Amino acid sequence: MNYSKKLLAITPSLTLQISAQAKKMKEEGKKVISFGAGEPDFNTPLNIQKAAIKAMEDGYTKYTPASGILPLKKAIVKKLKNDNNLDYTTTQIIISNGAKQCVANTLMAILNEGDEVIIPAPYWVTYPELVKIADGVPIFIETKESNEFKITKESLEKAITSKTKAIILNSPNNPTGSLYSKEELQFIADIAKQYDFIIISDEIYEKLIYGDEKHISIASLSEDAYNRTIVINGVSKSYAMTGWRVGYCAGPEAVIKLMNSLQSHATSNANSIAQYASIEALEGDQSTVYMMKDEFKKRRNFMFNRINQTQNISCISPKGAFYILVNISELLGKSYNGLAIKDSVDFSNILLENGNVAVVPGDAFGIAGYIRMSYATSMENIKNGLDNMEDFIKHII
Repeated sequence: MNYSKKLLAITPSLTLQISAQAKKMKEEGKKVISFGAGEPDFNTPLNIQKAAIKAMEDGYTKYTPASGILPLKKAIVKKLKNDNNLDYTTTQIIISNGAKQCVANTLMAILNEGDEVIIPAPYWVTYPELVKIADGVPIFIETKESNEFKITKESLEKAITSKTKAIILNSPNNPTGSLYSKEELQFIADIAKQYDFIIISDEIYEKLIYGDEKHISIASLSEDAYNRTIVINGVSKSYAMTGWRVGYCAGPEAVIKLMNSLQSHATSNANSIAQYASIEALEGDQSTVYMMKDEFKKRRNFMFNRINQTQNISCISPKGAFYILVNISELLGKSYNGLAIKDSVDFSNILLENGNVAVVPGDAFGIAGYIRMSYATSMENIKNGLDNMEDFIKHII
């Protein structure tokens, strides 16, 4: 039996593999501390929960238009104007089953076979796989820790060919926590205009920034940037609503119409109750967002200091999101109790099996010699997990 060559070529998620192994060990009674979570450890704020309950009581449990309900689209339009200085109409908005579906819809709407999509590395694990599913070709730009894992004008221009169709920009970034400045976004917008390609701007972590710098949407820089950018966002990270599965896109109406056509056949509408809850998330009390951000900042600062006090590993301080990319390159080529550590996958597997700590190998994100650690877990877990990891590293020779 022959199955889809396209799907057979998709790379399984290393993130999910590590998570599955950690879960199995927990079920066996082992106390595993996980730094793999890509979601806040806080519960969804009570006002949002109550809005969902009210939606059910009011009978909003039926199908909605495939592209989402009008009240939520209006709330998104208002949010984009107030937070990002972007003017959209509701016909330029689509609501999907999470920001992941927004990315998938976008790529399916813009790509033809062989079109190239530039992806800075490190990258979120799903980007290249979704490009391939949409018959595109991912083109990676390697970045350097010395430049906070961000692309340069030179590296971007070098990656462009006659087949370049788009670039995926993620700021604040998963897995690095890097944040692009206005000046850096401007050169990307200028180059996109010069070579005429689309900008896909994934801004899902925009509210989780910990210093004085501010998030800037690249679409707000100029009329041309606005017209060629598809902005992707959602409620999952900022409002601890990962399981509610509500993301949204804003962009040129012609592209949004194509996405709507696709979504109407693929999944239809996002969950109706979650859509009504998302209105409250965007328009209701925002104090829990600041509470979560303050707690994430404390955890980030603790992890940053502790990691850099641990022998043979290091990191730079992330400016946003809730991840730290840890440099373990000095440990590669060594061994733990006779077990060879050739790469970050070996390190992660051996650490999990022997130190009961789950991290995600950098290879999953297109970067060798690093691991990603999430601080979306309790301070107690962070302290105990780093204790275990430090003890583990002491036995690597």
